Amino acid sequence: MARQTQQRHVRQGLTWCLALVLSIFWVESVVAQDVTIEVTGGAYSGIPISVVPFSINGLSDPNHQPADIIESNLRASGRFDVIPEKQHLSRPDALSEVNFRDWRLIKSEALVIGNIVNLGNDRYEVRFRLLDVFSEAQLVGKKFVVPANNMRQAAHQISDAIYEQMIGRPGDFDKAIAFVNVRSTEEGKTYRLQIADSDGWNPKTILESPYAILSPSWSPDASRIAYVSLEDSKTRIFIQNVWTGERTAINGFEGLNTAPSWSPDGSRLALTLSRDGNPEIYVYDITTKKAKRITRHTAIDTEAAWSPDGDTLIFTSGRAGRPHIYSVPVDGGRPKRLTRGGNYNAGPTFSPDGRHVAMITNQGNGYKIGLYSIGDVSGTVTELSTAGGEEFVRFSSSGDMLVFATTIGSQSRLSTISINGQVQRFLKYEDGAYREPAWSPISLNQ
Repeated sequence: MARQTQQRHVRQGLTWCLALVLSIFWVESVVAQDVTIEVTGGAYSGIPISVVPFSINGLSDPNHQPADIIESNLRASGRFDVIPEKQHLSRPDALSEVNFRDWRLIKSEALVIGNIVNLGNDRYEVRFRLLDVFSEAQLVGKKFVVPANNMRQAAHQISDAIYEQMIGRPGDFDKAIAFVNVRSTEEGKTYRLQIADSDGWNPKTILESPYAILSPSWSPDASRIAYVSLEDSKTRIFIQNVWTGERTAINGFEGLNTAPSWSPDGSRLALTLSRDGNPEIYVYDITTKKAKRITRHTAIDTEAAWSPDGDTLIFTSGRAGRPHIYSVPVDGGRPKRLTRGGNYNAGPTFSPDGRHVAMITNQGNGYKIGLYSIGDVSGTVTELSTAGGEEFVRFSSSGDMLVFATTIGSQSRLSTISINGQVQRFLKYEDGAYREPAWSPISLNQ
């Protein structure tokens, strides 16, 4: 237990020496598994919606039925109460076939129908309609022409269109998740910085290395990722182009260089540096390549994250004796303590609207996802997850979901949880340990 706690502290950035950083990852092998959904809260309070399986013409294996992907996405957001297919009274795929009375009887407020038609030459037309059951009107309808291997992407785009129409802001499903995958080989451990769909499918490796990789952070335009690499027994921060693979090392300061976090305008990075002897928060200007020190304390200050307006940094500090979350103006000043409950609150991340801070919390019953409301003078942190082996949490850009790494038994995997704590989705995974996830701010397919 002591070893696991030490490793978790290191992964979160509360590290006292480089030797601990070098031992952050453990690896296990697991059998590939699909996406699974768990209801972790009470009864759904979301919008009742029915998604009818799409009719498919001329496609033997669309890499899963689009309706299944759409259902999984909508349910994972915590905003929808997806009515199971077994309760459907009919199975229309065209507007003329819809008997709205059937859907009112099962208390569905919205209905999704669609079909797939083979156009030849590996081109498929995917059509869908979102219907209001009570007004009997179409809310949105679109069509996509895609090759067979882009069928999942079309399903994610449909999910986003439904989410935006019903909720009023863009969805997160056609965005990417970056993460670190670690596998054991005969030669040693292999670290992969990977990008996958929001449900874990279609992983792509953008960097493979024998050196540990930590803390990936997306630039606001999703074209670059900043991360830490433990190369040559040193912590070094790199910025890598997602598309070309070209990477550049930030000036190598003496001591610890870790926990990069992009500013909302993409011009700066918040970093943890120990070049002056103690881990402190700095702001690094991408253009001038100069780092400005923000905090000054004998305790460890680390894991800074930006407020959406770019005016404030939140960070983890041990200045109260145990890790807690503090805020400080980006230009410097006296830090303000935010959290007070529990014996461990670390790895903060702002919600996109700036109203909440998510973190890893331990209130005496394991490391879980915690949520703090800005302005709460009591410092109360509410637990969202239930497993107790969570680490490294990040918001989706809609703010309705969080992605994090979790350890269940001997399995290390990625998961999302809705901001209301009701729905947890375990992402698809294969071999190795899955760590350090981060949701892209925009779609890579734009």
